[in-house]
Amino acid sequence: MDLRSAARSVTRRVGRGGLLLGAMLAATTAIASAEEGKTLRFAFQGSLNALDPYTLNETFTLGMLGNVYEGLTKRDKDLKIIPGLAESWEMVDPLHWRFHLRKGVKFANGNDFTADDVVFSAERVRADGSDLKTRIPADSVWKKIDDHTVEVELKTPNPILFAEWDTWYIIDKEWAEKEGAVKPVSAKDTNPAPSAYMANGTGPFTIESHEPGVKTVYKVNKGWWGKVEHNLDGVVFTPIAADGTRVAALLSGDVDLIEPVPVQDIERIKSDPNTDALTGPELRVIHLGFNQFRDELPTSDVKGKNPFRDANVRKAFYQAIDIEAIRKRVMRDLSTPVPLLIASQLFEKSGDFERWPYDPEAAKKLLADAGYPDGFTIGMDCPNDRYVNDEAICQAVVSMLAKVGVKVNLNAQPKAKYFAKVLAPGGYDTDFFLLGWTPGSFDSWNVLVSLATCRDATGKGGPFNLGGYCNTKVDELAKQILVEADLAKRNDLISQAYRIMVDETSHIPLHQQSLAWGKRKNLDIVQRPDDQVLFYWATLK
Repeated sequence: MDLRSAARSVTRRVGRGGLLLGAMLAATTAIASAEEGKTLRFAFQGSLNALDPYTLNETFTLGMLGNVYEGLTKRDKDLKIIPGLAESWEMVDPLHWRFHLRKGVKFANGNDFTADDVVFSAERVRADGSDLKTRIPADSVWKKIDDHTVEVELKTPNPILFAEWDTWYIIDKEWAEKEGAVKPVSAKDTNPAPSAYMANGTGPFTIESHEPGVKTVYKVNKGWWGKVEHNLDGVVFTPIAADGTRVAALLSGDVDLIEPVPVQDIERIKSDPNTDALTGPELRVIHLGFNQFRDELPTSDVKGKNPFRDANVRKAFYQAIDIEAIRKRVMRDLSTPVPLLIASQLFEKSGDFERWPYDPEAAKKLLADAGYPDGFTIGMDCPNDRYVNDEAICQAVVSMLAKVGVKVNLNAQPKAKYFAKVLAPGGYDTDFFLLGWTPGSFDSWNVLVSLATCRDATGKGGPFNLGGYCNTKVDELAKQILVEADLAKRNDLISQAYRIMVDETSHIPLHQQSLAWGKRKNLDIVQRPDDQVLFYWATLK
């Protein structure tokens, strides 16, 4: 079985403490503004910031924008790759692909979708500021054959070329030039241009208004080319950070859908006669990363050297973390510990690997052997509104590391500030961090090239290798994996790369979190394991 065949088969309390009055009023005002009729009211723990689809390679943002924009490919309800803006394609030879574009498609502003938009988007997604550069090969050459045919010339074979294109959204070239949006908006830009808050896609919805951190209103794109499977007039999205307020809004009927549901509130929502909880496994893996790049950590009390460059120290941190305690006490059994940076169901040889065992005494010995018998102090960066119980996980890790002599100063903040820091120009402005990752292609190559490829002082290299882990053998294996079409040989190469990373404790994989959405019982919506909230599969009764 070759990889091309395999690729085609891939599928699938009210809160304690007080709340600021202003925040409550903002949330209430936003929710109350929903129009009568089939308007879906959705609340998420974090905000939707820039609307540029190349700003942030993050599942929530890409999913929200995937209601407005479209890629050359799409994924169906079972995550199978299906035609999108390209109605068909073929591999002419291993270095040449041809894509036949869908005719009669228009952007929301009425502009025709053509090959010019695809070629423009291929350049734009690889430009400085884009967070999705790995979506297409950096050295690929894109050519317009006619208005509805595009050819791609590669330097090396790439049997999974289009596996991530469902979230590489096509931009209207004419519109971008008119609105000053030719260059992508960087997630590191704290003062982006007005075009960052504009959108013009080919998808089933348009964005009528957008107030970052307050409210985003979607309307149906009546000129959409596809088959309509929803019955909505529009959608009102409201970020509600406080878990208790979010749950209360669902139970009272002020919103129809919330994400995530705090694990402790799932049964409460299920027991209410008007609400239900959708739960299931998610493909995202939550992990911890070390700054291994800097000669000296930014905030540690260890001066003149970087303790994370010692594999014994990294392994000590790993063995100090009680993953079962996190699973039971923090995640309430709604997580699955994993040994690798990829969900177990996405790599068939993941069963060959095991986690380093929880052993605080072994961790203390490893620290002593590394020259830190009394431990040391570091900082830790963590989002508090991005992943399920993210801050609580980090707090648990801080407590566990304290038991082996490591003092951790936790910096938990909203994802906009968190990502602006860890993705800052030059990078490596963190000692220790928590991150979640879902490979866009559902393939290990994405994990390796995104999280483990060597990265230089400017940040060039693995775009989310935030700690600068580097092993040239892993880099070489990643290159071989990308071009290997034989599935058995490819899996062996992937295993070799993961074995190096496990042996070196490149990162600390924690778990696959479980999905937990809360909904009113009159709402039907598809919940895919990739955790994208797609309004075009929602119906309100």
